[in-house]
Amino acid sequence: MDNRFVVSQWAAFAPGLGTAAQWADWARAPWLPAGDDVPPLAEMPAMQRRRLERLGRMALQVAWQVQPEASDEIPLVFASRHGDISRTFGMLQSLARGEALSPTHFGLSTHNAIVAQYSIARGLGGNYLAVAGGRESPEAAVTEALGLLADGAPEVLVVQSDDLVPADYAGYQNEPQAAYAWAWRLRRAAPGEAAFSLSASGSGPMPASGPPRLPHGLEVLRWFLGDEPALPCPQSGRRWDRHAALA
Repeated sequence: MDNRFVVSQWAAFAPGLGTAAQWADWARAPWLPAGDDVPPLAEMPAMQRRRLERLGRMALQVAWQVQPEASDEIPLVFASRHGDISRTFGMLQSLARGEALSPTHFGLSTHNAIVAQYSIARGLGGNYLAVAGGRESPEAAVTEALGLLADGAPEVLVVQSDDLVPADYAGYQNEPQAAYAWAWRLRRAAPGEAAFSLSASGSGPMPASGPPRLPHGLEVLRWFLGDEPALPCPQSGRRWDRHAALA
């Protein structure tokens, strides 16, 4: 399977970062985003928008930006390491207090709820799925997207998003925390076209060079926006590569 792909459109959001110029500056000197900013998501009807927490609003805002036209021909792959964990944690607290759970809140806490809300709001009837691959959820999403492209999809919309984990889980974290979302619109690369690829290096997990400075999902975005030729993934041994166009 040809694992080279082109990102024809992209968008990203984090507190204090929204425009392409802001993200380009950030990629040259990255810092951990912090703040309470929430995207407006004005494209979505208010009644549906009110169902979403910040994670959902971030994910749907960037998805809408790279897919302004609705199309059933473009499969959707939404990835998140933790999903809407604040909503889930709130339900666990309710259970601990002996309170009944809201069926609506439960339905919106499932891992595919956000992409389902996007599909409903856009009136889409095509293929969509939600994945969670631990720290390397972006790699899980793109692997799924490459399979869909190989099966004949003309393009795939990939969205990676995560929000801050509740403080009660702080002792279990192995990377910095930030609220962010980014979306890529992927298509297969033509022969000789400048492209990206994701592959297994065959070396297996590698020791980390130091503590991570960013969540892995933001590290992938930083690399994508820069010019480094490769980005290794120490946890799994996978590697992102950048391929120049052939003359």
